[in-house]
Amino acid sequence: MKAVIINEPGGVEKLVYIETAKPEIKSDEVLVQVKAVSINPVDVKVRAGGGIYQLLKNEHPLIPGWDISGVVEEAGTNATFKQGDEVFGMIRFPGHGKAYAEYVAAPVDQLAAKPANITHGQAAASTLAALTAYQAMTRHANITPGQKVLVHAAAGGVGHFAVQVAKHLGAYVVGTSSVKNKDFVMGLGADEHIDYHGYNWKNSEVKYDFVMDTVGGNNIDNSLEVVKDGGVVISIPAGLSEHQIERAKAKNVHALFFLVASSGSDMEVLASWLSQGIIKPYVSEVFNFNEMGKAHLQVESGRTVGKVVVSL
Repeated sequence: MKAVIINEPGGVEKLVYIETAKPEIKSDEVLVQVKAVSINPVDVKVRAGGGIYQLLKNEHPLIPGWDISGVVEEAGTNATFKQGDEVFGMIRFPGHGKAYAEYVAAPVDQLAAKPANITHGQAAASTLAALTAYQAMTRHANITPGQKVLVHAAAGGVGHFAVQVAKHLGAYVVGTSSVKNKDFVMGLGADEHIDYHGYNWKNSEVKYDFVMDTVGGNNIDNSLEVVKDGGVVISIPAGLSEHQIERAKAKNVHALFFLVASSGSDMEVLASWLSQGIIKPYVSEVFNFNEMGKAHLQVESGRTVGKVVVSL
């Protein structure tokens, strides 16, 4: 099979195509013929030697990627899926997912059946990003109806799912983006839009029960300006500084860095919501498998609306 590996971190030229044997599966795994993979900022960071690269650098060969959608070719003796089933999921995150390949050995407890009403590309797009939004809001923020939720970068991969998940949970949702993406954000179901360019967070009179930060850095400080006493701020790009942690404590705010985890049961919830049209993935660009470098450059630009997918 064809796969993409990283021998050493760096630019997109470090994404190397190889021919290798199909992976062997365990009793609780299935061999998935991959039809589409999703590219995330964490993929780009790992390729460049950042993010969770330190956890993976001793894997040889290091095959990046975690988000897949495809068809079961072979099922282990204890697998709940059978040959021919269409499945999708985020595999072994934050471990070695090995998704950038024509075939992937996937644990059945990290997969869900792909809804019939979406494509493999849309399914692959609805894994890490959608899981991040879902787990943040249900496991950590415990969103309840009527709460006010602010989603930063609401037009992005995680952000566009976060708006939809928060709305389904009954929240009043405000999303930030540039002006050009206002209609897109409002179309996701946001109740209000904020143009982040030049917005004065310190003078904002509105306070939020929960702030979902997908930007990091100084944006965490902006989030702390507008969260309520007793509220929650979750930042997913990186950790909080000591200053930010102390500032959150002084405001009685629960601020934390959150890392998504593979979960088949959570994927089943998302699959149900996708099949009902409660959440809808937006795929802005689709690249071929031999264009992995171009896909990475698009995500690396930081200007992607929705998700970037690679088809096989």
